[in-house]
Amino acid sequence: MAANTKCTTSGCCPEVNSPKLTQPRAEEYACCFKALADPIRIRILNLLATNDQPVCVCDIVKHFPIGQPTISHHLKILRGCRFVLAERRGTFMYYRVNRKCVAGFPQAARLIMNV
Repeated sequence: MAANTKCTTSGCCPEVNSPKLTQPRAEEYACCFKALADPIRIRILNLLATNDQPVCVCDIVKHFPIGQPTISHHLKILRGCRFVLAERRGTFMYYRVNRKCVAGFPQAARLIMNV
């Protein structure tokens, strides 16, 4: 880093703009991108997005070659970033896409890329 400081103080390099995103916002976006960095979670989101009504976790499991505990783990990650909403009906959990969160995702990408 000392070389960088020397370079900018000597005037050989143009000044570099500071990031516009705050650290808390960057952490929020990183959580979202991290949640989408798994193909199973992307497919779960796709499954939920193709259904107008909330889907029972038992019906989600039927579409994947993994067990209910692993599906529940993936859903917990998606809930943590607010990509999905959950509601309990008796002893079963039902999930649906959080359309407001998903709708804001393209804006997040534009902010990150400064476009």
